[in-house]
Amino acid sequence: MATATGTYTVEGQLLEVCSCGTLCPCWVGEDPDGGTCDTIISWHVEQGHIKGIDVAGLTLVTIAHIPGNILQGNWRAVLYLDGNGTQEQRDAMLELFTGKLGGAVADLAALIGEVLDVRVAPIEYNLQEGRGHIAINSVLASEMEPFKGPDGQATTLNNSVFTTIPGAPAYVAKATVNRVNLPEFNMKWEFTGRNAIQGQFRFEG
Repeated sequence: MATATGTYTVEGQLLEVCSCGTLCPCWVGEDPDGGTCDTIISWHVEQGHIKGIDVAGLTLVTIAHIPGNILQGNWRAVLYLDGNGTQEQRDAMLELFTGKLGGAVADLAALIGEVLDVRVAPIEYNLQEGRGHIAINSVLASEMEPFKGPDGQATTLNNSVFTTIPGAPAYVAKATVNRVNLPEFNMKWEFTGRNAIQGQFRFEG
């Protein structure tokens, strides 16, 4: 899908927390553990604009069931827009991350086969280098700590297929809590000690 140059520039943090063990095989293009994946994917914008609208500090969360290999799509998803933003900001975020403005974001959005609902709620996002938490009221909660190497530095994954910045490191972590409560969409789970990976993204179009 074509888009006018200068329509958007956003960068920030990509977080993926899921039902797979660590490390998540989806990041290197393999099938998920158990054949399917229940996942939380969030896009936290640290700086950027969409159609001239400043969206810094806002988060969009996708809660999804992935029926097979992550790159083959057909995800069933519920989207949460950040209630901390204005309606104008939320509309811009939704337009971008559902692929309507084209570019690489549209390729990612195309993996979602069915959007079950779009909701608005305050999103609490406090993560850095694989350590921290994300929460949405009673709907979602996850906390994580990064793995560390012998020098005490956080373990990173590099040059993986599921990345938005080739060569950028992704922080590999373990989620002590991964809880979702959306029974109306058959999405209700609670995992301990499963995968969490935090990377960076930069999109321009």
